[in-house]
Amino acid sequence: MRNLLVKGWITTIQHKYVLVLLFLYRLLWGFVFYRFIDSVVTPILSRYPKEHPNEAAAQLFLIEAQFRLLKTDLMNEALLTLGAMLFIRMLLTPVLNAGLYYSFHHAVEGEGTQVLTGIRRVWKPVTMLYWLENALILLPAIWLLPLAKERFFSEASLANWAQGLLPFAIAWIIGGFLIHLMFQFMQFSVVSKEGIMQGIRQTFRRGLPLLLLTLLFIGIAIAFAAVASSITLLWSGFIAVALHQTSHLIRSLITLWTAASQYHVWRET
Repeated sequence: MRNLLVKGWITTIQHKYVLVLLFLYRLLWGFVFYRFIDSVVTPILSRYPKEHPNEAAAQLFLIEAQFRLLKTDLMNEALLTLGAMLFIRMLLTPVLNAGLYYSFHHAVEGEGTQVLTGIRRVWKPVTMLYWLENALILLPAIWLLPLAKERFFSEASLANWAQGLLPFAIAWIIGGFLIHLMFQFMQFSVVSKEGIMQGIRQTFRRGLPLLLLTLLFIGIAIAFAAVASSITLLWSGFIAVALHQTSHLIRSLITLWTAASQYHVWRET
């Protein structure tokens, strides 16, 4: 495991400029998403009675907010905008992955980083696999969403409803996680010209170290998020802002290091 982490770190350092690109990519999407949420939430919250609020005024605010969300075009416009943002991100992400995974392969072979070349040469098969992966992950929603709706109206309380759906949600998350790991190996095989079936075979051969390595990085990411959240709660002002901006860089580093280490797991025979 330590050897894989070291190899992944060396490959990550070779792609320093990709780290900067990922950082700017996350920063841009974070800003766009923040502005989107602000444009929807702020006009509603501005109607909250700031001076001498009482129970009746708060209840009136909730009624008015519910009316604006459900009886006007506000919710439809927000969902359409959110869907468009998600679609654009699902177009850009596999293109970046194609260049990165292709570059991993050639960097390890001693040919230097080739992200732009990888985008030009292998973006189509990687994008196809990415969309197929997401389709398979979302497939259980066809059954789960109607079930959740049916139980929502039949359960006595919201807590009972959530508790009843928890096992299905956990199974869905675990299944989606395993599908993601398998398609990760399939994309590695595609960019290295070894074929999709090789990626599937490597998933079963190297499944355990891949799972353990990925869980390790997930733990690191969760620990960092917990520490960052605790610091921002204790300190405000410039420190909180600086830490928040730095967190995008750290998360980008963890993402890049994870992918590089996963590539070396795939590469092991």
